[in-house]
Amino acid sequence: MNALASMLGTIDPSVLSARLADERAPDIVESLNDEAPEVAAAIILGLPHDRAVEVLDQPELDSVADIIEMLPRDRVASYLTGMSADRITDVFREIEEPGRSDLRARLDAETRGAVDRLSAYGEESVGSLMTTEFVAVPGSWTVQQTLDHVRHVEKTRETIYAIFVLDPRTQALTKAVPLRRLISGNPEDNVLSVAPGRRPLAVSPTASREQAARLISKYDLLALPVIDAVGHLIGIVTVDDMIDAMVEKQTQDVQRFGGMEALPEPYMDIGFLTMIRKRAGWLCALFLGEMMTATAMQGFEGELEKAIVLTLFIPLIMSSGGNSGSQATSLLIRALALHEIRLRDWWRVALRELPTGMLLGAILGLIGILRITIWQKAGLYDYGEHWILVAATVGAALVGIVTFGSLTGSMLPFVLQRLGFDPATASAPFVATLVDVTGLVIYFSVAMVILRGTLL
Repeated sequence: MNALASMLGTIDPSVLSARLADERAPDIVESLNDEAPEVAAAIILGLPHDRAVEVLDQPELDSVADIIEMLPRDRVASYLTGMSADRITDVFREIEEPGRSDLRARLDAETRGAVDRLSAYGEESVGSLMTTEFVAVPGSWTVQQTLDHVRHVEKTRETIYAIFVLDPRTQALTKAVPLRRLISGNPEDNVLSVAPGRRPLAVSPTASREQAARLISKYDLLALPVIDAVGHLIGIVTVDDMIDAMVEKQTQDVQRFGGMEALPEPYMDIGFLTMIRKRAGWLCALFLGEMMTATAMQGFEGELEKAIVLTLFIPLIMSSGGNSGSQATSLLIRALALHEIRLRDWWRVALRELPTGMLLGAILGLIGILRITIWQKAGLYDYGEHWILVAATVGAALVGIVTFGSLTGSMLPFVLQRLGFDPATASAPFVATLVDVTGLVIYFSVAMVILRGTLL
């Protein structure tokens, strides 16, 4: 609170808040993200209560834990009570103890219970993403009763895409009525009269977010019910929350694929030491892997001394294998994530990548041969009297290396997923490092066969 007090002495929060009060909540969040947490806290304090709640309820708000720590505890409790339960749960995960327990104790019993239930689910599960603020009515109600209920609870619900109808006796989910059909129904008819004939799609709270995302995408849903083992409705997953979760997941996958640990915060908010820690481990592992390349070259030191011309094509050979492996890895990681293929399809992928790698390698090999031929004939470089054999070595090696790279890059995601790891950890640098070492072995092995008795 001392930092906030000092800021209030130099900044008039009423001026800053008045300037932002009429803006949309996402636009306010963008402005707050450009400010220090203490300044953002001062601005939020000056906003009308409902607008402050709306801003804090936005997942895009950065440093929310720091902002909340700088707000008066009674105001924070009031803000949290007005926020959606799933957002409060996310915020609590960022707040350290003992502050989290103190804020939890200040919540009303209903909100505290909802947060406790959501906190029990794993971060990658549907349960951690769902909201408990939905509209549900018994199947014995009329359309008019349901509409009256919607009007009464509308302000306390995160969204009303659909009204969920429960069995009056078992309280199990039976139907989901789109709001449009409810409005167009006869007020005196039973609410089930406007419900679709099919049973509503639903998902378990322990299911993966990817499974929920596939259902939402496949059936164009705005909200997906979450039910327990006996069919009771315990929450919903909304399409906007799912989009936010998928964007975060894709960001993490892209970072892992670049050869580093996923960043828990936006790039500009990551501390220097944290950035070093996230990147150094992978770089060291990749460096140790690349040292195997030096070991492989030492093993062919004699061949290199006899045929120095072979060293000219080492960068070409290594990059081609790494590039083909990275291509295959990228395609397979995405296909696995979208469930276009499954673990049992590994052999089909191998049979597909084998001829693909051979043809791609042949194309690159032909280009390599043409390049050596043109340079030799045009007098741009003299590869020696056995230049034809050198060209054949490069061409044949490229076929083998690109084929190996394609197979390795396509199989590695399967192996990682089978072992329980995220396939995204099969990063492009990791595949390139692996293929570099084997590529040199293939290159010099081909050279020893073709150039034996001439240069070697």
